[in-house]
Amino acid sequence: MFYRPEDGHGLPHNPFNAIVTPRPIGWISTRGTMGDNLAPYSFFNAVAYVPPQVMFASTSAKDDRDGTKDSVAQLRESGVFCVNIVEYAARDVMNLSSGPWPAGEDEFTLAGIEKAECETIDCPRVAGAPASLECKVTQIVQLEGAANFAVFGEVTGVHMRDDCLKDGQFDVTTFQPLTRLGYRDYAVIREVFSLKRPGE
Repeated sequence: MFYRPEDGHGLPHNPFNAIVTPRPIGWISTRGTMGDNLAPYSFFNAVAYVPPQVMFASTSAKDDRDGTKDSVAQLRESGVFCVNIVEYAARDVMNLSSGPWPAGEDEFTLAGIEKAECETIDCPRVAGAPASLECKVTQIVQLEGAANFAVFGEVTGVHMRDDCLKDGQFDVTTFQPLTRLGYRDYAVIREVFSLKRPGE
């Protein structure tokens, strides 16, 4: 099968998100004039080592946020955000925080998620997350299409839960990262293996 996106795919559901999988989930926390916010984004990844940098993309809008979503609206105000890593055990509360809640609704409170303060930025974080990355916004790039924004941030602080460190390494099997697939599907990482690069 081949299709051009502008012509449509002719399938019951768009396959694009099912093709680009699995995708890590960035559970983005922000603080703004309307309070604290927490929402998951599956267009998320690390993009550079030195200095460490991450990105996430917001791809739709809410009627009460002037052409974007709460996360982007708030980090435009504050210039900071925090990426919280999602474990399998948090799947239900993460999903609850993804709802189209009114601006100013605190998803930490709504979903019963314990909140902690960041160290290097004025922003909340998920207290029990396996890891959290405190970030300073470096760029907000408007992408093609309506309400598509890519947010880039430099990591200024890193939190790792003690039980996730094994023999000096951050071991993802201790918490089983949740990943996003297509449609309404998710996957969980329970097994890992290593490969040496040529020449190592």
